[in-house]
Amino acid sequence: MAQGLRFGLIIIGDEILSSKRQDRHLANLNALLKPRGLALSWVRILGDEAGLLVDTLKQSFNSGDAVFCCGGIGATPDDRTRQSAAKALNLALKRHPKAVAEIEDQFGELAYPHRVLMAEFPEGSDIIPNAFNRVPGFSIKQHYFMPGFPQMTQPMMEWVLDTYYADAKQTPSVEKAIRLLDGAESEWVEFMEAFEREYPSLRLFSLPHISVEGRRTIELGVEGEPQLAEVGLNAILHEVNKRQQAWEPL
Repeated sequence: MAQGLRFGLIIIGDEILSSKRQDRHLANLNALLKPRGLALSWVRILGDEAGLLVDTLKQSFNSGDAVFCCGGIGATPDDRTRQSAAKALNLALKRHPKAVAEIEDQFGELAYPHRVLMAEFPEGSDIIPNAFNRVPGFSIKQHYFMPGFPQMTQPMMEWVLDTYYADAKQTPSVEKAIRLLDGAESEWVEFMEAFEREYPSLRLFSLPHISVEGRRTIELGVEGEPQLAEVGLNAILHEVNKRQQAWEPL
């Protein structure tokens, strides 16, 4: 696998945008990526609007990113992801014989006339097994299309990572941070800029917080390879002590 491959996530469904349902795909995918030393680069949440789906998928297909797409692959008229993916690639929808076989084995005669429509994928797609109810997802051009149900999608995501990206595993990163008490982020900008120049392999983060009582604190820390993260944290502590800044461990 090429160095620098980015992972993206597209979450599809009007019910997510309206907050009728709360998304779980982002947390589930992060839980699978982090132990492998991988991370998401971007996330998009879209409704079931065909034109917007087509435009977004055209862009992501051209990006070269590995993209997980969750939702909208059912057989009802408001499920438009399969059709939009085909249109974005200028391909015909075609019934995948393995997907048809899975759906027939699961539902028998009840596979027709509607459930079998879920076996129609952009021509040239491969299937993604669905252990929950045997209605497969599909993959094409490093895009992995799965249902909107998290209990189905999480094991399908895991299968994709194990099948296509086993060689992408890296040493899992760790976070190390402290909490600055009664500090202001603006006081740390120059230090943070210098830190990023000195430690480009670490991700520096600063998370301010204001308590109910109005007290300001800052979670200041780093994420990266364990040994280097320890070095980075020590550099932060050195600066904190030099400034005589009050802090507490996390």
